[in-house]
Order: sequence, then structure tokens, then C-alpha cells
Amino acid sequence: MQYGFAVEDSCGFKVVQNCFELFMQELVFINKNMARWKEFEKISNRKSQMPPDELAAMFIQITDDLSYCRTFYPNTETERYLNQLAGKMHYKIYQNKKETGNRIVNFWKTDLPLLLYEIRAYLYFSLAVFLFFVLIGAYSAANDPDFVRSILGDDYVDMTDANIEKGDPMAVYKQANQMDMFLAITFNNIGVAFRAFVFGLFFILGTLNVLMFNGIMLGSFQYYFYAHGVFLESIMTIWIHGTLEIFAITVAGAAGIILGVSFLNPGSYKRLQSFKQGARTGIKIIIGIVPVFIVAGFLEGFITRYTGAPYFLRATIIIGSLAFIVWYFFLYPKKLSQKILSDKHNKP
Repeated sequence: MQYGFAVEDSCGFKVVQNCFELFMQELVFINKNMARWKEFEKISNRKSQMPPDELAAMFIQITDDLSYCRTFYPNTETERYLNQLAGKMHYKIYQNKKETGNRIVNFWKTDLPLLLYEIRAYLYFSLAVFLFFVLIGAYSAANDPDFVRSILGDDYVDMTDANIEKGDPMAVYKQANQMDMFLAITFNNIGVAFRAFVFGLFFILGTLNVLMFNGIMLGSFQYYFYAHGVFLESIMTIWIHGTLEIFAITVAGAAGIILGVSFLNPGSYKRLQSFKQGARTGIKIIIGIVPVFIVAGFLEGFITRYTGAPYFLRATIIIGSLAFIVWYFFLYPKKLSQKILSDKHNKP
């Protein structure tokens, strides 16, 4: 019994000791950065304007501090304070800044890339969810002969079976008028993206359902062509337009997740205030990917139909689309954010 009490006392002492050490580390973190936070707070409360680059640099610093705090000191007053301060800086940057130069060019050159860097965790999550359901779709198609028909429909499968027998598996892309196909596909894809965003209102489940349906459809669709021995031809045809189209849908999914999270987890904000901020962020993302859908629709309507084109030419379009995605949605936002932060630090 005495031995048991000694163990309990020892464990209790270690818990207290660990809590004390964590508390002291948090104090060091606060003391090291508080002067800078207070300065940012003063700036965020001013009505006067500041250069957007300077505000963006401050915002990046605050979000970095917030990320560090959430990792090592979660659910503390420090985290709540930084979350609130990040929100103020975000509002000042994206709502009250004075536009310079061409407003439209600035949106795609600076505003959207910075926003993409800010919401990168949501984008990664949306991609992961989508790819998971692509695998589910492929696995289901491989193990259930009727699964593809239940997803794609009997008419489409019968038509494609006939096209494969004729030696032209991608003939479906040659049937419609080019302009009609371009407009129909573009508006349909924008509609899918808008639903993926708006359905985030349903506690994120609506957005996840859109990602699930499209992921399962893609997975079963690609397995169908694999099972019929025309996998390479399908890749070299479908992904001419599908590379941009599919990725843009996952970006829209990220916007929907942001909308849902802003309502479900308002943090230190009032729920309505958090929801409005999430809606504004999501709308900007949807507006930002509209040109991507237009290009994808153009490729599907005017280029994909040329299934006899050399693989080299088709592969060039696909690789070019992938390179654009990696650069604009991942590399450029990171580089721009780091540059703004570096310029801030180096400014005398």
C-alpha cells in the first residue's frame, strides 16, 4: 500500500513538474513576442492605410506564431489572443486595403496566391479526401462487375463498350459541337464547384459528399478503361482537360470545408463573424478558379476530341497543366509569402 502511494505521489509530482515547465515555456514565448504583437494590434486598429505588402508580412508572422502556439500551447489564452489578432490582420488586408494598379491583375498576382498559402492545410485535406475516394471507386469497380454501371449509367457504359469494339474508345468527345460542348462543360464544372463550396453549410458533410461522389466516379471510370485494356489511351485523352478540371474541383472543396469550419469552430470570434469571414474567403477562392474551369472547358471542347494526335503532343498539354498547378497553387504562393516576409525583415 505504501509503495502504491509512493508511485502515485511520484506520478503526481511529475505531472505538476511537466505542467510547470510547459507554463514557463509559454511565458518565454509570450515575453519574446509580446512587443511585436502589441505593435501589430495597434496597426490593426488604425483607420489609416498601410502598404499591402507590409500588412501581408505582418499577417504571415502572426499566423506562424499562431501555428506554433496551437502545436505547443493549445487551448490557452495565448492561442485565443493570437487567433483574434490574426483575424484582425486578415480583415485589414483583405477588406480595407487600398488597391493599387489593376485590381483584377492584383487579385490573381498577389491576393489569391497569398490566400492559397494561408488555406493550404484545407487544400491538402480536400486533395487527400478526394484521392481516398478515387481509390475506393477503383477498388469497388475491381471487385464488383456492376459497380461501374451503377455509377456511370448503363447508357454510357454500353456506348463506350461499342466504341471500344470499334477501336475508338474516346469517341464520346467527338460527338457534340465544339462550342456547345465548351459552354456546357464549363458551366457544369463551375456549378459543381459552387455546390462543393455552398454545401459546406451542411456541417462540411455536403462538401465531403461532392468530393466523395466525384472521387468514386473518377476511380471507377479509370478502372473501367484499365479493365478493357485502353488505360493509356484514356489517360492521354481524358487528362488533357481533366488535370485542370479535377484539381479545381478539389480547390472548391477546400473552400467548402473552410465555410463549414468557420461556422462549426468560430474560435474566439462570434459565430456570425467567423461565418462571414469564411464565406468571403471561400467566394474569393471560387472566383479565383473560374479561369481554370474556362481553360479546362476549352481543352475538352476543342482539343480532347483529337484522339489521333501523337502521344507527345497530348502529354505536353497534360504535363504543362500539372506544372501550372504545382507552380501557381503551391510554389508561387509559398515563394511570394516568404518574399513579403523577408522584405519586411530587411526593411530599415
